[in-house]
Amino acid sequence: MNTTDTKYNGWTNYATWRVNLELFDGDNVGYGSPDGMREFAEILIEESTDEGVGRDYAMAFLDGVNWQEIAEHYEEEEEEESILGQHAYVHNYNG
Repeated sequence: MNTTDTKYNGWTNYATWRVNLELFDGDNVGYGSPDGMREFAEILIEESTDEGVGRDYAMAFLDGVNWQEIAEHYEEEEEEESILGQHAYVHNYNG
């Protein structure tokens, strides 16, 4: 399977979908930039695996991830939550 060219579950590709699902989905993502998200993933892999082929494959898998897409997804989610929170506050304030 080519992990860089095929759309997968609404994401750019399988690698992007899988990394988002395994590392960020359901988490209060506070890694900010795409570079920060990638750095988090690399640190997680380094701290949870031994040196060798498995780690090498995991690190190589990260090359296929569209980090910008993941970061934008969470930026949009934060904006929507902020708007909904403001709406709830106004609704409750007006009683």
